Amino acid sequence: SATFSGVNPPDKIKGGPMTASARDVLTAIDGRKASADGSGNVDGGTFILDAAAYQGLAGELVRTIDPHTEADPAAILAQFLAAVGNACGRGPGFQVEADRHHINLYVVIVGDTSKARKGTSFGQARRLVEMADPEWKGRVHSGLSSGEGLIWQVRDSITARKPAKTKEERERADSDGCIEEITDGGVMDKRLLAYESELASVLGRMAREGNSLSSVIRQAWDGATLNTLVKTNPAKATDAHISICAHITEEELRRELTKTEMANGFANRFLWICARRSKKQPLGGALHTVNWTPLLKKLTAALEHARRTGVLDFDTDARTLWIELYDQLSEGAPGLFGAVTSRAEAQVRRIAVIYAVLDCSGVVRREHQI
Repeated sequence: SATFSGVNPPDKIKGGPMTASARDVLTAIDGRKASADGSGNVDGGTFILDAAAYQGLAGELVRTIDPHTEADPAAILAQFLAAVGNACGRGPGFQVEADRHHINLYVVIVGDTSKARKGTSFGQARRLVEMADPEWKGRVHSGLSSGEGLIWQVRDSITARKPAKTKEERERADSDGCIEEITDGGVMDKRLLAYESELASVLGRMAREGNSLSSVIRQAWDGATLNTLVKTNPAKATDAHISICAHITEEELRRELTKTEMANGFANRFLWICARRSKKQPLGGALHTVNWTPLLKKLTAALEHARRTGVLDFDTDARTLWIELYDQLSEGAPGLFGAVTSRAEAQVRRIAVIYAVLDCSGVVRREHQI
């Protein structure tokens, strides 16, 4: 998120004029092949990820996959971090005043329909996480449609009042002669990664009058209890841990993302990643020859470490760096660009905690803040 600062977005993409909102959003991180050179420069109006972003286990994974895929390294990296952050659950996090932040990330990959290899990048990113935590595989779902539907996937148990009938029921009945009965057992695993290969369709549904999806997505990023005011939907979700990986084309983004969503705190909860095809692989690479065992052992250990981890604070060097960076991250920028990047501090700290967890570290170190 900090990499948005100082980037000059292009006036046009694909030859067409851009709206102010789309131009701001499409000032995205671009990891292409130049990501490995550590230059951190700007190419075509997009920021090239510095080599420091490919540190630790996440970097090992990307470098292992990269020779065998046309997917953008930045897209693989961002979605792998989101997948790990979700698989870790609500244990690891950090404290800001009275608020506890968790490490659920929302990532959108922006690129051409097929040439950017967006779907391929997600498949590569989730592979190792599913191998390390087979139960998490069942917590990846698609089909975001409404706020109520999202809550249902992570719902608490549901109870209903009914008149006591048996002797045992009458003994525990309330003053009205009623008892609480569980009508739905709810969902035990509160982790959920929503994968949406067509974010444009989701944005279109969100725009319908009365749709609560945008509000619930914002609540979920905050880690709040999820509920709606719909009388016919008694479901709520406490301690839900929801992450999002979504894909959209540049043209769809220009068309579908409204200024309302840009300004109401929806867009700034997402990390917007510009993806391009990294190379041509006519024969599809040779990923089947990769020995995943060393990486799998490291990731399994990291996820086990996460289950024993709570709040992660800075070590001395990291604290000094954070103080140096804080003014830049929190200063903000005018207009819609500022609105989209106004959660830079929280985004950087969430990513830093994920890097720390992947290192099985009990503190956030300087290098984790890239």
